[in-house]
Formats: sequence, structure tokens, C-alpha cells
Amino acid sequence: MKGGAATLIWFAEDGKGLSMILLFILLAPVIGMVTAYILQVITLWVFRKQKPRSVDSLFRVLQLSSSAAFSLGHGGNDAQKTAGVIILLLYASGNVQSLDDPPMWVFYLCYAVISLGTMVGGWKVIKTMGHNLTALKPMGGFCAETAGALTLFGTGMLGIPASTTHTITGAIMGVGASRRVSAVRWQVVYKILGAWVFTIPATTVMSAIVYLLLTSLT
Repeated sequence: MKGGAATLIWFAEDGKGLSMILLFILLAPVIGMVTAYILQVITLWVFRKQKPRSVDSLFRVLQLSSSAAFSLGHGGNDAQKTAGVIILLLYASGNVQSLDDPPMWVFYLCYAVISLGTMVGGWKVIKTMGHNLTALKPMGGFCAETAGALTLFGTGMLGIPASTTHTITGAIMGVGASRRVSAVRWQVVYKILGAWVFTIPATTVMSAIVYLLLTSLT
């Protein structure tokens, strides 16, 4: 197992995974941003003599592959983290005897649900990322998605969970900053950062409340 599931199980066994999880909460957007910045600069230089219309047409097609790659990284990372939590619960309750041989139905269920959620929801988030954070053209979208995919593939191969949202946010910022720093709408960035900071304690409190409610009923 790679990505989130592997590290969550590692943390359950010896407690060392937490530092890696916390570290890559910070590193994932930075890696995505730097990678996207470099890709955008290189791509702009390669196509500097081409007509903008032909470049846009080309990268509209290429975005099919970059978005597919990023989606693969998304499923291989975020679904794995969810699977890791479920497997730990099954192990703690005695329904799984060994963490080395987890039931595959957990992974298939997580893959299906995360795909369904991506397909039917999140349009406000898509609008924020695709339009409000910075103005993206097909070339920029390709570079951001490719950078995000490379980051997620790399962390997944190393067995390190990384946030897909954090990664692609950093990548889009890198694309915008490659034109000029002011091309990134920093007020939107600050709101996103605030939401990230708020999410961790909020989910901690909510999970504690749900746990207390459920235990009081049993």
C-alpha cells in the first residue's frame, strides 16, 4: 500500500507517521507551486514564437492527459487516506487480523465514493480554483495539473500522504506567479489558508462530539 493508507497504518503501529503527515501539510503546496512555476516558465519559453490561438488549441487537448494524470493522483492519494482510516477501525474492532493484509473491498469502496463525489459536487471549489485564484489559460492549466500530478505521484511512491487540494492550490499559485506576483489574487489565497487552518481543529472537535454521542448511545 502506498500514500495515505500506508502512512496511517505506519502511524498506528509505531507512532512515527504523524510528523510526516504534518510536514507534508506544509510541503505539498510548496512543492506543487515550485514545480508548476518551473514547468510554466519552460513551456512559455518553448512556445514563445507560436501564435497564442494555436498554443491554446494545443493545450486544450493536452489538458485531457494532464487532468487525467492529476485525477489518478487524486484517487491514489485521497482515497488511500480514507481507506487507511477504515482499515484502522476494522483492525481496532477485531474485524481485520493483520494490517499487512487489508480487505480489498475497502479500497474499491473508497475509489467509488471519491469518484462519485468528484463527479457530482464541488463546483464552487472548482470555480475558486479555476477562475478566482488566478486567470488560467489552457497552458497554465496543463502546467498546474501536471505539477500536481507529479507531486502526488512522488509522495504516493514514497508512501507519504499529501493533500490534493493543497497541492493543486500551490500549483495554480505557481502558474500565476510565473507571470507576475500580482497575477495571484492574494485575498483569495488568504481565505483558502484560513480555511485550511480552521479545518484541522474543526474536524477534531466534530469527531470528538460524534464519538461522545455514539458512545453515550451504546
